[in-house]
Amino acid sequence: MILLCAAGSSRRMRGADKLLELVGSVPLLRRQAVAAAAQGVRVLVTLGPDQPLRAAALERLAVEPLVVPEAAEGMAASLRAGAAAAEGAALLVMLADMPEIGAEDLAAVIAAHLAAPEAVVRAAGEDGTPGHPVVIPARLLAGLTRLSGDQGAREVLRGEAAVLVPLPGQRALTDLDTPEDWAAWRARTGL
Repeated sequence: MILLCAAGSSRRMRGADKLLELVGSVPLLRRQAVAAAAQGVRVLVTLGPDQPLRAAALERLAVEPLVVPEAAEGMAASLRAGAAAAEGAALLVMLADMPEIGAEDLAAVIAAHLAAPEAVVRAAGEDGTPGHPVVIPARLLAGLTRLSGDQGAREVLRGEAAVLVPLPGQRALTDLDTPEDWAAWRARTGL
């Protein structure tokens, strides 16, 4: 199962919504949901309770919106919700603000997971720097249910040797959180 984390508030965007920024002519959230849905597995997209424009960006896609009432708490709320919905299956955690991750990248990470289903699998930069997305095997999901605050799965993954899947360039490391990040990325990529 893929968990596309999209419940954050975009606080650092100073009034704009980073997940509704256009990549080409498509809102980033929709673009990432399309890439996830192309994998042919169940896709959950976490949303805050007050994000109707994000929900609208997902219309007519083969994904399931998952409203997280406590989304304002931070990333842990989305991870808890995803772990509960995973029903004992591994969880590929995908961050919605990473515009360079595409369907082929997700397919490579999933293939590595299928080859080593008990291992943590992480996408990495071309140089081997660990990044996202990350597959959390079923055996670690209980740890996600105990997370709180604006933290990711770092504590749950501590001490786990990860299988790294290098992706071209900086795809696994590029996330865009501020208007300046977006401007620099657009200047570099022309998108």
